[in-house]
Amino acid sequence: MRTSSHQHPQTSSSSQTKMAGSSSGHRQHEQQQIEILTSVQLQRLKEHKYSVECNTILDPYLQVFWRWLVEQLPRHWAPNTITLLGLVCNIVTSLILIYYSPSAVENPPQWSCILFGLGLFVYQSLDAVDGKQARRTNSSSPLGELFDHGCDSVSTVFLVLSYCCMIGVGHNLHALMAMVLGSLFVFYCAHWQTYCTGTLYFGKVDVTEAQVSMMVSSLATGFLGPQIWDITIPRLDIQLRMIPVIMGCGGGFLSLISTFETIHKGGKGKNGSTVAETSVLSPFAPIAILITLCIMIAKKSPSSLYSTYPCLYLIAFGMCAAKITNRLVVAHMSKSEFGLLDSAMFGPLLLFLNQHLNCPIHEIFILVGCLIYCTYDLLNYQVIVFRQMADYLNINIFSLGPRTTPDKKSH
Repeated sequence: MRTSSHQHPQTSSSSQTKMAGSSSGHRQHEQQQIEILTSVQLQRLKEHKYSVECNTILDPYLQVFWRWLVEQLPRHWAPNTITLLGLVCNIVTSLILIYYSPSAVENPPQWSCILFGLGLFVYQSLDAVDGKQARRTNSSSPLGELFDHGCDSVSTVFLVLSYCCMIGVGHNLHALMAMVLGSLFVFYCAHWQTYCTGTLYFGKVDVTEAQVSMMVSSLATGFLGPQIWDITIPRLDIQLRMIPVIMGCGGGFLSLISTFETIHKGGKGKNGSTVAETSVLSPFAPIAILITLCIMIAKKSPSSLYSTYPCLYLIAFGMCAAKITNRLVVAHMSKSEFGLLDSAMFGPLLLFLNQHLNCPIHEIFILVGCLIYCTYDLLNYQVIVFRQMADYLNINIFSLGPRTTPDKKSH
């Protein structure tokens, strides 16, 4: 903060000392603030332009509703506030389902299934109109894009896991892990592709179609009861709950084929490199290590940690995956190198080390600690990065209008 250059000649020396001490203390506080982004990254983030290609089947029809909806929102609502409201709504309704079905095998109350569908509808709608609100209020910024992707990375964890709880996928723990890890990997790879090409691509059948199908099935479950997923399909000899699993995994696999074909063709940088002119394969290692640890720890657990606490286990690893994805998004937007190591890995590595030492500490305590640490690490990273960007761009995160600086207040 700059101090005023106009000083009164009658000011006492003690008052001047206090003012100098206060100013010095404020400067020390600013210096003590942790910074993640460099000045070069911040400048590149400021210059970043959002690029997307969307060809989904349902988007053109839903755009009519979304354009109407944004006109109903107050103009003083900041886009990031809208995004956050949608995320909170999604997490709350998801946690209610997880609470009633912590092992993903219990039948949750029918009202919680309807509530989940409504929460997903609110989340999808607000997530679709936040960008329109930004353009409507002339407040578009790279911070809004980063904030949106950051919220989506967290939402993916709870959305897929709670849906699996609703239809009882926990009866097949391998299918449950495949659904959650698969969705996190597909989301990560979408941003990996963006890191290479500079453009975010959506296929004909993508996230919008998946969310609509989840809404429909959640409402059907709410009205007919979760026991409908226990029905065995004749001739196929599988329960109805496996149909969404097969469709989800199959759709994800097809999406990955398209993604890897694009990555294989080369990136936008020099000699087919990424936008940061690094190897297009550089983002593979962090997510591969995380998924490997998740599977190994579950398989080698002497206390059957995953099968006993499947939701807790997957949320912990989901928060770690969200942190890594956030770093990848920042690397893309700032055209910077994506590092192999991540502080979020500390949690899963503790679980692995504890097993290697024959579990001197009960695994459930390490798992809870892992969940708390990974969640804190993710939120701490997001808060610091969002604050740095807001300071650099001189904008507010959750409100519109010019930023009020201390200098202006002093006059």
